[in-house]
Amino acid sequence: MVLDAKDVVIRFAGDSGDGMQLTGSLFADMSAIFGNTLSTFPDYPAEIRAPQGTVSGVSGFQVHIGSGQITTPGDFCDMLVAMNPAALKANAKWLKRTAMVLLDSDTFDQKGLERAGLGEDPISELHIEDRVIIAAPITTLTAESLKDSGLDRKSIAKCKNMFTLGMACYIYSRPMEYIFQYLEKKFGKKKPELIEPNKKVLKDGFNYAANIQAIPNTYTIEPAKQEKGLYRNINGNQATAWGLLAASEKSGLPLFCGSYPITPATGILEELAIHKNLGAKTFQAEDEIAGICTAIGASFAGNLAVTTTSGPGLSLKSEALGLAMITELPLVVVDVQRAGPSTGIPTKTEQTDLNQALYGRNGECPVVVMAAHSPADCFDAAFNAAKIAVEHMTPVILLTEGFLGNGSEPWKIPSMKDYPAINPPFARPNTPYKPFERDPETLVRKWAVPGMAGCEHRVGGLEKNHAGVLSSDPANHELMVAERTAKVQKVADYIPELKVDGPSSGKLLVVGWGGTYGHILSAVQEARAAGLDVSFAHFDYIMPLPKNTDQVFAGFEKVLVCELNSGQFANYLRGVLPKFAYAQANKVQGQPFLVQEIVTAIKDNM
Repeated sequence: MVLDAKDVVIRFAGDSGDGMQLTGSLFADMSAIFGNTLSTFPDYPAEIRAPQGTVSGVSGFQVHIGSGQITTPGDFCDMLVAMNPAALKANAKWLKRTAMVLLDSDTFDQKGLERAGLGEDPISELHIEDRVIIAAPITTLTAESLKDSGLDRKSIAKCKNMFTLGMACYIYSRPMEYIFQYLEKKFGKKKPELIEPNKKVLKDGFNYAANIQAIPNTYTIEPAKQEKGLYRNINGNQATAWGLLAASEKSGLPLFCGSYPITPATGILEELAIHKNLGAKTFQAEDEIAGICTAIGASFAGNLAVTTTSGPGLSLKSEALGLAMITELPLVVVDVQRAGPSTGIPTKTEQTDLNQALYGRNGECPVVVMAAHSPADCFDAAFNAAKIAVEHMTPVILLTEGFLGNGSEPWKIPSMKDYPAINPPFARPNTPYKPFERDPETLVRKWAVPGMAGCEHRVGGLEKNHAGVLSSDPANHELMVAERTAKVQKVADYIPELKVDGPSSGKLLVVGWGGTYGHILSAVQEARAAGLDVSFAHFDYIMPLPKNTDQVFAGFEKVLVCELNSGQFANYLRGVLPKFAYAQANKVQGQPFLVQEIVTAIKDNM
């Protein structure tokens, strides 16, 4: 029976070598091209080369596709693809009661079960007898499909993810033409002999699913009605890189990125390195300190300067970030947050770097702090971070998260004519120049780059006066500290006001920041459908806060702050706006919120 479904959630899981990330990505990209809305959640193992077949080595990729609004990767899945017993054990808890489970039965031997810590009857042991279980000998079927391909056994084994993908395409009525195009592009130049075998095993997986009687239903998910335009599926790290490239174009400044590779931020550096034709210069430094210091040097020389990192790297960059702040040079620091402290769980997502972004420097050292709220929003967030950094001559920390950086969603490719100009506050050659003399309205100093005649000056980590002369005068130091702080606060005059989703007054306002946006929005919509009086406001700008924040909060009896940490934003709000009543919903598990967790918190605070 073919059923129409408004949305479905599929989770692909297996060993790191089973290709589940690629399988999920292809399924998501194919669905985006088909016209579905979607949200993805890649879930990588934290251990490098974890023992094969063990729970700690399971790699997962969840994709939520639909014909209407999709704001999260979904709490629980409609189908789980488990390539071995460990993948089943790790993910059985995410199955809906009506879920379908597709297993590679070849891996469910005694050895595989023992490695996963399961007994002889894993279905009963995991209490999933009431689900639809489809046990298919995928490894054997893949080998049979490719026995005449000329490929060696190892190469054939790597193709079983394509067989699985073919089965998923049949179950969810996905067109396979996109995957054919992907295979031709990937292998066309270097390994053309792999194109036809992969196409064949994909088709054989599709036909196998079509001919067995174990699959009770197949599903269609109609394309979504979306605003006209050109769309592509994009992850947050790609979007961040492209937003920075767009800012380079709009500012007329060459883009320089000095970074040290770190999970999960490395993808930004890699993406920028591809686009040398757009004037981007990338430097893979020997460490985090060198990365930010080269970026500061590039900023001094008149570049749009960027450095990218994650939590441990931001710690190492803190001293140099203070240098960028006291020299008042534009700099964008992108922090793709992960679970800490120290190395923590490097492949898992959290929002635990907020305190570090706000306060993690010596002395009085405020910088602008922003946060992206979805993978596609990373483009606008990066563009706006660069605009603020350049026009206000200040470092800007842009917080994203592993969930955003690796996750993806459809993105309407914008036209650059719709984006504002970025106007660097350059000094004029051969005019009287004092490096820290300020615009009376914005408190921004002029930017003089090397070679600008008549604008020779000194900058550095020691305190100076407006003329750029070293000064340890107490009154001057207090004045400069106050001016730098006021300049950052002045940014509030140039950012959007806080918007409220729902009534502007009532019993409860739910607030969040960063990647919690989609989960909170879904939870608030569900709570409203149940008759609860609740509104929602999300913060993209944290330091400074939007100017109307006080006015918005005043309309509600209580403010519920939802975040993936122990309460950092809630405590920040208590310090800045202490007169309001705050409640908290927190999660520190290296995983995004479940929508139901937020719904429960809303009900508990009504």
